[in-house]
Amino acid sequence: MNELNLITDMVEEQIAKGNLRWLANFKEIRRNFELEDLTVPLYASGGLEEKGFILSRLFSSFITPKYKVHLVIQTSQEFDEASLKKLINACKREFSGNDWIFIGLVQNRPIGKQVKSMIENLGDPRVGAVVYSLAAKERISSQNVLGKGLAKQLKLAEPRFEALDMPDYLKGFAIVFCLSTLAVISFQLLFGIRAFNFPYLPLTFLFLFGFSIIAGYQVYKHNYHSALVMTSKGFELRKGNSVSKRNWAEFKDATIYITPKYETCIRLYGENGTFDLPLSRIDLSRKDAYAIIKQAIEKK
Repeated sequence: MNELNLITDMVEEQIAKGNLRWLANFKEIRRNFELEDLTVPLYASGGLEEKGFILSRLFSSFITPKYKVHLVIQTSQEFDEASLKKLINACKREFSGNDWIFIGLVQNRPIGKQVKSMIENLGDPRVGAVVYSLAAKERISSQNVLGKGLAKQLKLAEPRFEALDMPDYLKGFAIVFCLSTLAVISFQLLFGIRAFNFPYLPLTFLFLFGFSIIAGYQVYKHNYHSALVMTSKGFELRKGNSVSKRNWAEFKDATIYITPKYETCIRLYGENGTFDLPLSRIDLSRKDAYAIIKQAIEKK
């Protein structure tokens, strides 16, 4: 399994969902972008213009700089000083003028001292860079404004997949709403509180509804929420507070499995039985997940 490709996919998803709008409004995304004689896995371009209401657009039109913004994501087993210089110089030649350039670098191996020094001491104010090591789980960024901004907004980490599962969230909401309603009724019966008398009834239900929305999410997070982290060696599946860690070497085959409730899973087959990865609950494409997991099992 190529973790670098997975991280590229995750960055693309961040851009598409607008999670990087505090850096810029990226309008176009290209995969395998040709940058001189280099091939960049992901390139996005945009600007600083706002697309909000009238005041935001007026502010954007008259005050916001008309700089074009470029985001380049490059991956490698390990960057060295020469390859980093080549990439940065290619970006400067390709994107001239006052354009802002953000460079995100992801490598498998630990970050070398020369690369650390080069990134941290990057002197060009219109270029911000971040490098992340999968092996060391270390992040280094340039100390200029663009580099600090990129480090704050761009998520470069192990591939992690999760999503809000509405049916399970509604379970948490219903649990809290029912229990809190029973509690209020009990207080009314025991202590004569008039929460469910007609004048107070709408306010009581409004309070219980709002409380259940907030507290129900905490119940969902601690009991039902699923998150999957995959690496080249194995995976970690979280459901609420419970955690399952397994290695790909434990399994010999994988299939796409449809549950009786028509939820999609990847079913892993091993000597000790099967293990299901719930794709429907973590918003992960079954086609991509199946290809990635089959490749990981075959290369174990």
